[in-house]
Amino acid sequence: MNFQQLEYIVAVDRLKNFVKASEACFVTQATLSMMIKKLEDELDIKIFDRSKQPVKTTIIGIELITQAQKILLESKKIKEIVASEKGIVSGELKLGIIPTLAPYLLPLFLKKMKEAFPLVKLLINELTTDVIIQKLKTGEIDLGILATPLHDKRLNERPLFYEKYYLYVNDKEKGFNKQFVLPKEIDVNRLWLLEEGHCMRSQILNFCALKKQHEFEESFHYNAGSIETLKNMVDANFGMTIIPELATHNLSKTQSKRIRLFNDPIPVREISLVTHREFLKEKLIKKLEEVILSVIPSEMQVNKKRNIIEL
Repeated sequence: MNFQQLEYIVAVDRLKNFVKASEACFVTQATLSMMIKKLEDELDIKIFDRSKQPVKTTIIGIELITQAQKILLESKKIKEIVASEKGIVSGELKLGIIPTLAPYLLPLFLKKMKEAFPLVKLLINELTTDVIIQKLKTGEIDLGILATPLHDKRLNERPLFYEKYYLYVNDKEKGFNKQFVLPKEIDVNRLWLLEEGHCMRSQILNFCALKKQHEFEESFHYNAGSIETLKNMVDANFGMTIIPELATHNLSKTQSKRIRLFNDPIPVREISLVTHREFLKEKLIKKLEEVILSVIPSEMQVNKKRNIIEL
């Protein structure tokens, strides 16, 4: 038995497919299958039921893979201890970030992170909150940057900053020629929203106390996949949308005039670094946290409870 075999069975269990597992492990399917078969022969058990599609892990296999994950985790700790002792900031960090944050936050810190820590390899994917949570638990990614709290005891949250929400209004919308607005003044029939699956959509619906769900479904027929699409729909058509603070930083002069503030308490979302509770790369995440905070305005890093509503 060796670490390589343990990595292979964990990959097959996660992906439920030998071909995909071999690709994820950067080996041929024949090599992966042979190594797993050797492990099964050595232990005299069947780890996977290959007659099922997708591949099904046997009952004893589930127990074995749980232990394999612990062993692999502990083996990685050795490397972390050595690197920390040497003062080396290096390694690979697999990062998931929500699409409503990625276009605005990543350009702020990526170059600085690369220049400060050239030995760190960042692998970044835009993923919805549900997918990030799932991949953190399976170990497919090391870290998530997303809106919190998540209320999941298996995950650790490190709040970074608090991002206000703003109303973005078409020039021709009546009744919105004032600087401050109330949520109740928003008409669902005039509001452009993100598609299902984005946590920001749920936050906005709850905050605005919009009409009954069946009325909403009947009156609204278009859902966008990005904040930029929402802004473009408002600019070119009608209505309004709600956008987070970082999305307002690169607006044109014309677009900036379409921003409206909410009356106190101002709605915000908390943005955090999220890891599994057994996350190992503490030195890496600390450096990443420092770099991100260095590019975020100081006022966004302070949570003034008396003036905001956390969504």
